[in-house]
Amino acid sequence: MSKMWTAALVIAVIFGAATGRGRETGLAAFEGAGAAVKVILETGGLICLWSGVMELLRRSGVTAGLSRLLKPVLGRLFPRASRDGATMDALCSNVSANLLGLGNAATPMGIKAALGMARLTDTPGTASRELCLLVVLNTASIQLLPTTAAALRAGAGAASPFDILPAVWLSSAASVTVGLTACALFSRLARR
Repeated sequence: MSKMWTAALVIAVIFGAATGRGRETGLAAFEGAGAAVKVILETGGLICLWSGVMELLRRSGVTAGLSRLLKPVLGRLFPRASRDGATMDALCSNVSANLLGLGNAATPMGIKAALGMARLTDTPGTASRELCLLVVLNTASIQLLPTTAAALRAGAGAASPFDILPAVWLSSAASVTVGLTACALFSRLARR
């Protein structure tokens, strides 16, 4: 990725110099760098806020309640993982955090669930169907509250950062549906 950014920067400087707009290119680079730092600081602060909210939800038992609600559904999707309590708890916490739009809080639990699933596989070194499904669900990430996206929108000056909820719900449901369907199809093809 760093090579791509470096190449883009070098191409921009070359074209800026070739077209006689080197000064404007340099000014745009400095303005862009300043704007990037501003967005990072604002977003970082909001992510810290929502991570704190997630910790409060965890300590108050809200995430545990959400996890209990999710266990029957996740137990059907992940039958092997449901037999291991620690893996299932990590999986439920991961999905709960993703539902609340807290991808940064979901990641450690997703890694813990993935490691648990890797231990449960019949063929070491090969991703099981359940592990692939976990990756797909984390990538599709159905969200009820897109807190990180709302934080970015608020940082960019949006008057109503959560007005994207219907679009997020629709796109999340569609991406999860397509992901689950693709996993089922590829799983059947692999068995043949």
